[in-house]
Amino acid sequence: MKAAELRELSVEELLKKLDQSIQELVNLRIQSAVGKASNPSRVREVRRTIARIKTVLAERGVRV
Repeated sequence: MKAAELRELSVEELLKKLDQSIQELVNLRIQSAVGKASNPSRVREVRRTIARIKTVLAERGVRV
């Protein structure tokens, strides 16, 4: 998800999306540890999405 799209969301929506992304990252890491990772590059995408969300939240003065 692009940073511009994230800036259009409310704080509540961003926090919800952050929780979902963190949960997805945990699941992807478990899958890769077990050896069933269907798309290993998705881990990188999710990590970057989490960073973007945290950046937008920091711009708004919300501590995570």
